[in-house]
Amino acid sequence: MRALLASLSLTGFPNMSQTVAYLFICFLLVPGTALSKEQLQKDHIVIGRFSSSELTGWEEKVFDNKTAYFFTKIDDQIVLKSVSNDSASGLFKEVTVDIQKYPYLNWRWRIENKLAPMDESQKAGDDYVARLYVMVSGGLFFWNTKALNYVWSSRSKKGERWPNAFAPDNNRMVAVRTADDQVGTWYSEKRNVYDAFKHEFGEEVRLIDGVAIMTDTDNSNTRATVYYGDIYFSKE
Repeated sequence: MRALLASLSLTGFPNMSQTVAYLFICFLLVPGTALSKEQLQKDHIVIGRFSSSELTGWEEKVFDNKTAYFFTKIDDQIVLKSVSNDSASGLFKEVTVDIQKYPYLNWRWRIENKLAPMDESQKAGDDYVARLYVMVSGGLFFWNTKALNYVWSSRSKKGERWPNAFAPDNNRMVAVRTADDQVGTWYSEKRNVYDAFKHEFGEEVRLIDGVAIMTDTDNSNTRATVYYGDIYFSKE
């Protein structure tokens, strides 16, 4: 995989980060995950059932040292905890969801510390205490893969959007939470990804192909602790 990523930089994709390229290639290498009857409900589709200590279908991808992901109990609930110490690795799940039928992405998260403000529009500032990706595969033409990145920003204002520093054409960052939000506090989020893809890329997307979470502090050489709750898509 390292050789394949290196070849990308040598054959026409010099601006693609290893993180982005690795996630794109995952669509070609990771077997698809079928939705169980339990996951596929009438009004929602469960992607991450962390409250049941379940990581079925999730694959770990290490980019620069290893962020620890493990289950723990907090506030009498089981959640997924991540601890990044000068590291960048994430959990990726390849799963197909019809976002015309289930347009709303729902999740909970909580951070225990903030990162110092960084210029997130630059490659050196591409660190986020917490982020959640939603991706649409480009198939064999993996460079056409598109991604929305919902992030806990260190510097941007809530609601701001900007192109990813490494892949500006197909990767959009969205500041859901910022330095103004509180540590040690659970926040519940809901985002219409169907509308977001149409707004950001100017095209209608019916199917998304993958979801990923990541806590990374490799650029800032710092430490971060985050908790992730269940992740699911809903009709409303």
